[in-house]
Amino acid sequence: MPRIAHIEVRDIRFPTSRQLDGSDAMNAAPDYSATYVILHTDAGDALSGHGLTFTIGRGNDLCVAAVEALGQRLEGRELDEITADMGCFWRDLTSGDSQLRWLGPEKGVIHLASAALVNAVWDLWAKQEGKPLWQLLADMTPEALVRCLDFRFVTDALTPEEAIGLLKRRQDGKAEREAWLREHGYPGYTTSAGWLGYSEAKMRDLCRESLAQGWEQFKQKVGGDIEEDRRRARILREEIGESRVLMMDANQMWDVDEAVANMRRLAEFNPYWIEEPTSPDDILGHAEIRHRLGPIRVATGEHCHNRIMFKQLFQAEALDVCQLDAARLGGLNEVIVVLLLAAKHDIPVCPHGGGVGLCEYTQHISMFDYIAVSGSLEGRVLEYVDHLHEHFVDPVRIQRGRYQLPEAPGYSATMKPASLAAHQFPDGSAWRDPSDKPS
Repeated sequence: MPRIAHIEVRDIRFPTSRQLDGSDAMNAAPDYSATYVILHTDAGDALSGHGLTFTIGRGNDLCVAAVEALGQRLEGRELDEITADMGCFWRDLTSGDSQLRWLGPEKGVIHLASAALVNAVWDLWAKQEGKPLWQLLADMTPEALVRCLDFRFVTDALTPEEAIGLLKRRQDGKAEREAWLREHGYPGYTTSAGWLGYSEAKMRDLCRESLAQGWEQFKQKVGGDIEEDRRRARILREEIGESRVLMMDANQMWDVDEAVANMRRLAEFNPYWIEEPTSPDDILGHAEIRHRLGPIRVATGEHCHNRIMFKQLFQAEALDVCQLDAARLGGLNEVIVVLLLAAKHDIPVCPHGGGVGLCEYTQHISMFDYIAVSGSLEGRVLEYVDHLHEHFVDPVRIQRGRYQLPEAPGYSATMKPASLAAHQFPDGSAWRDPSDKPS
């Protein structure tokens, strides 16, 4: 088995703020960025693990520094030593150095850095096995998969034994569900027409392009001026019609009462859900909004730090849709724990995909969830953002608004060398004009 010889980490940033791609009420001009990790092995260029965590520009260098600090726990280790007990590896990385753990614990910059490293290990393992990540997971026995997880702090809500039981109940039918995905793909929705900084003309053009491409579900950013939100919702409904699904996303802009009042004013546009209506840390606030706002669903999770917060969101009946983030949680190990918690509570998981590399990650997560955990597509749909995929060696493939099963070995996070060189911050060619550098 290969040994991790050394770890390379790079500050990669894309100047998406120039066109206001990704803009919303809270994040007016993001530069989509990646703390990008390469696990180089003693097998040379033939085998390496690639992972990333997502930021929106300034501060990406802090994640780079955190990866450099944590990475010492991986260098020199054999891959089979790590994969023999992935649960122990995950706990050691996130808690083995108590001084670094203090910076979280299990949240913030240090947890983002953990995600980049953990996801790179999974990518390396899947490549070593010659399987796409979703298949590596789906092929594991329930017992083997549960040994990859750390249940500390959530055993009051889900024990390893319960997790094994949840997985065993979905063993029958796995091959049929995989075959269904190969034929039909996984349903998606597009956010690309609804960014807050786009003009009316651009919104209409993008809606028409999306409809022609087969999209049936759309998301709109809200949370600015309520009258402007209503005007833009009216435009979207004019373009997509009344029969198609429209979600809304406030990106944490409102207080609890404000969220309820504003969504009541937007209810005439029949929103399927309101995403992040208030502070992502306000579990009881989300529960109050959900209680008062039904039947509009409450969706949240892209800024949820860890499995413990999700546990409490489920226990408090504070959400209808779980939107975990593959790079904010501490990598795939913790993601799977949240999938299992959601399955126990019968909450659909619709991962956050608005960021560089996140769609590449989440396709594996949602397809594994359908095949081996939830066994259902009811209420489940996968976010799609249509920019920056061209920088990946194995990008997502979309047909008629549906994700196609990834076939290449790994976690789909490997970026093209030319893209890495051009977007290295601050000296890559994409950043050579000083006027384009973030201040």
